[in-house]
Amino acid sequence: MTTTTDRSGQADPATLPVPDARGAALGAALAGPLVSTQWLCDHLGSEGLVVVDATVVAAPDPDGRVGYRSGAERYRDGHVPGAVFADLLDPFSDPTGRFPFTRPGAEAFAAAAAALGVDADTTVVIYDAAVGQWASRLWWLFRSFGHDRVAVLDGGVTKWSSEGRPLETGDVAPRHAGLLPVAELPGFWSDRDDVAAVLSGDRAGTLICGAPPRDFAARHLPGSVSAPAVRLVDPETNAFLPPAELRRLFADVLSSSDPIVAYCGAGIAAAADGLALALLGRDDVTVYDGSLTEWVSDPEAPLARL
Repeated sequence: MTTTTDRSGQADPATLPVPDARGAALGAALAGPLVSTQWLCDHLGSEGLVVVDATVVAAPDPDGRVGYRSGAERYRDGHVPGAVFADLLDPFSDPTGRFPFTRPGAEAFAAAAAALGVDADTTVVIYDAAVGQWASRLWWLFRSFGHDRVAVLDGGVTKWSSEGRPLETGDVAPRHAGLLPVAELPGFWSDRDDVAAVLSGDRAGTLICGAPPRDFAARHLPGSVSAPAVRLVDPETNAFLPPAELRRLFADVLSSSDPIVAYCGAGIAAAADGLALALLGRDDVTVYDGSLTEWVSDPEAPLARL
């Protein structure tokens, strides 16, 4: 049985599956885009649950520019027990794309998900070792390809370990899974033309930027609102801020009913904005996949600075 959700990720109670004696129907327990560390502790090891570490590690270049490398080594040093590793550089991005972290096609995504042990009946919980932007990106990908039994671990491995919960080292072999049926759904992604239409006034929309404040000050899309992913979480717990605080952070955005386009440097932090807005009930958010990396490849493309 398939659980249906609205665009924000909230479950429709009329369609929730009834758990069997083995607790396989974990989709019934996903009340929204986030699960707590206690929820995961209570369900760890349940049939039908796949826990995924989606960590990516910043790796500055010799000239000081920020690059990224796989978080596989960080994962092996300590991860949630039973978690498998998802590499967001490849295969959960298209390594042949023009820009970093270009989203994969449906066939490549289905194969990558199956390699993690994810099939149509799987509930997926994703985390990272940062502020949740990498987990949010993979969460966004799963939902955009039609798999809605997915949530992000609130606070990630940082909160999990700070609470004294167990970690294990090394690799975990994924469970066997059939190919995940996928379809590219509308309403999740924007492209350069969509953004240009918003900037020209040909299309209604509010642009928000999930990049760090310093990056936003250096360059951003004209008229966009700064909503840094790093400010979406409590600095003490690493968990997402309570809804009231998120509403204050997004006050300028929520004052308009226009559709929202989230962007950042490469479409990663933007997904964290998308998750936070889903928590607030907005189901009209798209992520600009190429984000500023694509936008600035055109020397004539307009930019603003603070």
